[in-house]
Amino acid sequence: MEFGNIGNYYIIEPFVRELHRVFPQAKISTTFQMSDRFCQDEQVEVLPIGYYYDFGIDNLPIAEREYNIAKKYAQTGELKETTPYIDAVMRSDLVIDFSGDIWGDNADFLGKNRLLIGLLKDRVAQLMGKPNVMLAGSPGPFSNLNNLEFAREVYKNFTLVTNRESLSIGLMKSYGFDVSNTQSFACPAFLFEPSDDNVATAIATELGIVGNKQKTVGFILCGWNFLEAPFDKKNRRVDEFTIFAEAVEFITEKLGASVFLMSHSNGFPIPPLEFKLIHGRDYETAQQLYNVLKHRGIAKNVHLIDRVCNAWETKAVIGKFDMIVSGRVHGAVAGLSQSVPTVVIDYGHEPKAHKLKGFCIEAGVEDFLADPAKQNDLNEKIERAFSNLEEYRKMLDKQIPLVKAKARKNFDILSKIKYKQ
Repeated sequence: MEFGNIGNYYIIEPFVRELHRVFPQAKISTTFQMSDRFCQDEQVEVLPIGYYYDFGIDNLPIAEREYNIAKKYAQTGELKETTPYIDAVMRSDLVIDFSGDIWGDNADFLGKNRLLIGLLKDRVAQLMGKPNVMLAGSPGPFSNLNNLEFAREVYKNFTLVTNRESLSIGLMKSYGFDVSNTQSFACPAFLFEPSDDNVATAIATELGIVGNKQKTVGFILCGWNFLEAPFDKKNRRVDEFTIFAEAVEFITEKLGASVFLMSHSNGFPIPPLEFKLIHGRDYETAQQLYNVLKHRGIAKNVHLIDRVCNAWETKAVIGKFDMIVSGRVHGAVAGLSQSVPTVVIDYGHEPKAHKLKGFCIEAGVEDFLADPAKQNDLNEKIERAFSNLEEYRKMLDKQIPLVKAKARKNFDILSKIKYKQ
């Protein structure tokens, strides 16, 4: 997990550390696939991914069988058969669903029946009598009505739900969910710490960010920001990049700043190939935008960051910019959490992600969320932020400590509920 989408790692590291903070004696087991380094440093046990969802097989019959076993257990108190997942649940004092924004329509982008299987796994834990919480999520939307009633049942039986923004609770109400056990806080990613300043300065100097005579602006784009789906579309047409190319040209030619196109995702060769960190999907998008800009020939001071940076380095580099424009919500979090004035690019196509607006509200920067489908909105938000960099930064200096305190509340409240069981 730490070598793919960088935003995911921004969440998981503080998430685990906060669990250790509130449950210092607890053993943490997860079906997230983490490195040996992570398991040792963060004191985590990794279970086989197949306990929850194996991408190589049809998981639904297994999850349905576990659900039927759990229903009989709830009725009789007898466990006549079991599975590795049920064994892991029975060994646990608390079962945490950490689906983030894939507890809804986004789940099935990951694999067949991914949402339904996740619901069944949650319900199994609930029927086995274990406290079951969904922590730091952004659930919804739900366009698949076939799963909606079961999702309502599962949601109602969570011991606790905490969301990482305040919009999800209204969305869940609109779908008829019982939100009486739901509370809204902030994303643990705001707590993620970057590489130390010496490393950050060295990398930023190498990239030409530190020492640049102009103001510097980081620019992150992903497939969700385009007006045309799908998010992982390859070889997009040149005209699909126009709005973003014009934004970069506006920054370089009208505002007189240097723009650094950068990726906020990594990847690695599929085993048994030797492991190494390589560029992820965002780099291809940044590279295409860079080529479009070169062909247009308007932007003079635009750079493409070729260096593959890990999560800590990426956040450290973002902290060195004068401003960041990000289509990745956690790229934005990396900027906001370091008081870097940030413009957030919303998703351009369905399913839209309410989390972007929700995160902006928590950080007090809703006015800097740009709609790529709205004429001139991106450039207007960029100009407003750039024209008020110092004022924007001072506002973040005051707001971000409050956001970080809210992020910790996800875990403070969890510890209280756990001790009541």
